[in-house]
Amino acid sequence: MDKNSAKKIPVVVILGHVDAGKSSILDFIRKTKIVEKESGGITQHVGVYESELKNQRVTFIDTPGHAAFSTIRSRGAKIADIAILVIAVDQGILPQTKEAIAYLKETKIPTIVVFNKTDLPSEKLNAIKGQLNKEGITVESMGGLIPSLNISAKTGQGMDDLIDMILLLSEMGELKTKTSDSMQGIVIESNSDSFRGPIAVIIIKQGVLSSGDIIATPSTCGKIKGLFDFENKKISQANSGQAAIVLGFNQVPKAGEIVQVCKDLDEARALAKEIENEIKLEINDEESFNIILKADVNSSLEAIKTVLQGMPQDKMKINIIASETGDISQNNVTLAQNMNADIIGFNVGLNSGVRGLLEKANVKFSNFDIIYKLTEYVAEELKRRREPEESRREIGKLEVLAIFKTEKNRQIIGGNVIEGQIEKSAKLDVFRGKDKIGQGKIVNLECRKKKMDIVPKGQQAGILYEGTGRIEEGDLIEAYFIDLL
Repeated sequence: MDKNSAKKIPVVVILGHVDAGKSSILDFIRKTKIVEKESGGITQHVGVYESELKNQRVTFIDTPGHAAFSTIRSRGAKIADIAILVIAVDQGILPQTKEAIAYLKETKIPTIVVFNKTDLPSEKLNAIKGQLNKEGITVESMGGLIPSLNISAKTGQGMDDLIDMILLLSEMGELKTKTSDSMQGIVIESNSDSFRGPIAVIIIKQGVLSSGDIIATPSTCGKIKGLFDFENKKISQANSGQAAIVLGFNQVPKAGEIVQVCKDLDEARALAKEIENEIKLEINDEESFNIILKADVNSSLEAIKTVLQGMPQDKMKINIIASETGDISQNNVTLAQNMNADIIGFNVGLNSGVRGLLEKANVKFSNFDIIYKLTEYVAEELKRRREPEESRREIGKLEVLAIFKTEKNRQIIGGNVIEGQIEKSAKLDVFRGKDKIGQGKIVNLECRKKKMDIVPKGQQAGILYEGTGRIEEGDLIEAYFIDLL
């Protein structure tokens, strides 16, 4: 390793369904393998801490369902060096497991599959491995390349093997960072403290973050006036792979945002705007209808998903980014905001404080008690979103001086172009005073008895008009085009 490089602390993220045993695994490691105090305050809330495993520092993130991961996944970014996918053998593959798998496949993070609760009697293990294979995750025992372990976080069975595998993947990955690299980090959690102001917990992806640095995210910027480690101890700098608590942002940054160091505040403000525009372009997918689907029971949830996925999606795709049972939570709203999604519920309610959060985040929530009403709503939304928006572009006005011929829905008229220009194939609105009395289009356009494509202001034009209403001398005609946005 050259003098400009340093060994990077590996970042390990724990993924899996609720109650699969993610927190139990981390609790076991923390109580038996880590030389540290109990973390308090914001660190404990976030679940980010550094651990020492056989003389190797490792940063663990206990927030796999956090909004940061939804935002990062939507950008194709990668926050962790190693992922542990936890599957409880008494649960199998569940919705959040599939979401985690989608994240792993997209980011291609080196992964360890952990089958937890193997101390319990179960005949599902081989079937679960088969399900994993169908989802694109093939473990070594099924002929794949992804290591898997049987463990019990409750009894400690297999935990030493898990620690060894984490260290092995870290060594194989030859994780290092150049000390000269510009700092880049990702906001894992943030809040506002009445005494300390905006607070952000950041994982350093590359480079070094130092106290006094000027930093920017897509939504805010500032100068670091306080830098703390995972134990809330004051530090002067944080290196690649470390978690840092940062004070000094002008306002609370959003989870999942990229943090960069700037030379001054002017650059920070400009960079924030630039990154914001870039992220909007990447997140906003106008070709899909993003949905977070919630239902009261799993059978209804699966039935609705089947119906929605079978709906015609030729021009607009239905993208169910999350589906689960239970009432609408604050996490659901945060995910919907980050992914530009609507929340659609079936026989569900709202958890405390969610209604106000929906309004603040400008997230649309619709709830139904009949499945076909729900699917009708989605069909109407698809139709509405497929229809292109139109914009009227006015090009000119003509004052009618003469009517030469009238038949059914056509008239030949002549007049002066008093504004702009009149163009062949333009649409026309006919006004008599302030009242609109007809509308139509130009079939033929002439000037001085010659066919023209354009007649400019100050010239006389002859028009073969086709449309509604009867044009009379003195009427005003407005010419325009409809542009599709």
